[in-house]
Amino acid sequence: MHNTVKNLIYIEECIKSKANHDKLPTIIAVSKTFPIENILPLIEHGHLHYGENKVQEALDKWTDIKNQNKNIKLHLIGRLQTNKVKFAIQIFDYIHSVDSEKLAIKIAEEQVKQEKKPRIFIQVNIGNEQQKSGINKEKLSDFFNFCKNLNLDIIGTMCIPPNDGNVEKYFSEMNKINQELNFKELSMGMSGDYQEAIKNNATYVRVGSKIFGNRN
Repeated sequence: MHNTVKNLIYIEECIKSKANHDKLPTIIAVSKTFPIENILPLIEHGHLHYGENKVQEALDKWTDIKNQNKNIKLHLIGRLQTNKVKFAIQIFDYIHSVDSEKLAIKIAEEQVKQEKKPRIFIQVNIGNEQQKSGINKEKLSDFFNFCKNLNLDIIGTMCIPPNDGNVEKYFSEMNKINQELNFKELSMGMSGDYQEAIKNNATYVRVGSKIFGNRN
């Protein structure tokens, strides 16, 4: 058995022991920067959800594979520029980083043209960090209504908490916000903190190095 598959199975077992709801969180295997040769064992194992943070890399790496396997779901977990929206919708099934009206409008226009509607998470700047993407939590409700009026398929929120040692606090707050808006999905938690995220009802966790190893 390939090491990546062993790592995935180990994480699945950890999730089963930590999850506090019936529906187990979906593991997004963050395959950004890794060649397809490193990913194929997971695909052959039957894993379906993968994450990339650059549109062009995703197109180059995944177009042929997705044409061969229609069940594979690709998640854009990086920042999306408006000039890349057309190509993002071509390849991605989920977008985790919508955080501006300009971007929302562009996605709305492009999904009509392509007759393809990606599932969308609103990225929340849960720590109100100036250097980090995401909408401020105080503006989230209004932005959600704006997106709904554009007929975007908003399924939940996503956050990347500050690296200040208080991840539990931010995950707990994000969980509360998500419930107040009646979202069903919550994307939070990475290799270093996914277990804490699961305790706070994350439904999607984004795990890279714990599956594929450290990037060069």
